[in-house]
Amino acid sequence: MKEGDERTLLVASPHEELLAHVAADLKDERELNIGEMPFHVDDVTSLEPDVGEPGTRGTIETGTGLLVRIPPWRCEKYGIDHPGGDTAVFWRPEHSMEPLRTQLEANLDQKHDRFAHDYLPGPSDVDGDLFDGYELIKTFAVPVTVTEGQEMTYVLSKWKFEYTVRDDHHRRHLNLALDCGLGERNSLGLGFVNLTDKTQLY
Repeated sequence: MKEGDERTLLVASPHEELLAHVAADLKDERELNIGEMPFHVDDVTSLEPDVGEPGTRGTIETGTGLLVRIPPWRCEKYGIDHPGGDTAVFWRPEHSMEPLRTQLEANLDQKHDRFAHDYLPGPSDVDGDLFDGYELIKTFAVPVTVTEGQEMTYVLSKWKFEYTVRDDHHRRHLNLALDCGLGERNSLGLGFVNLTDKTQLY
């Protein structure tokens, strides 16, 4: 980046009130600092991404790397060699799709439990997969500062996910992923996804 470049910053959350406070602050104070880089905020716009009504087909892409870790007690089930101890294993393409799908659904279940009403079923309470298709774009390792003064190397992946909205519950689960991100460490900016296209089929 160089001085004068324009960038778009997306802030996502299931809490509309929190987003309203962030927007109000950015309108009052037009300087935004990311690390030691100062930016000037020209405009603040609200977005309401929605995967569409039942019958809609579309694609969701990861905007940032997706972190999926497989707990040690599940490694044997998937035939994954575990180095020992209680450390989780980063998902890699050689581990197959089953652990990735399972961990993504379990993680979205946790977010559903935090943000949705108790009487609504979560992703694992309904029949059908979250996505119809999974296209791996790449995997890569990056150093991530997890807390001040502590850096860890994470193995991340970037994806295109295809979906067809089955019903209102499935729509809610997919929209929750747009609000909260997929996988782990979303508070560090990982696992955020964008809606890239959608088509109403019927």
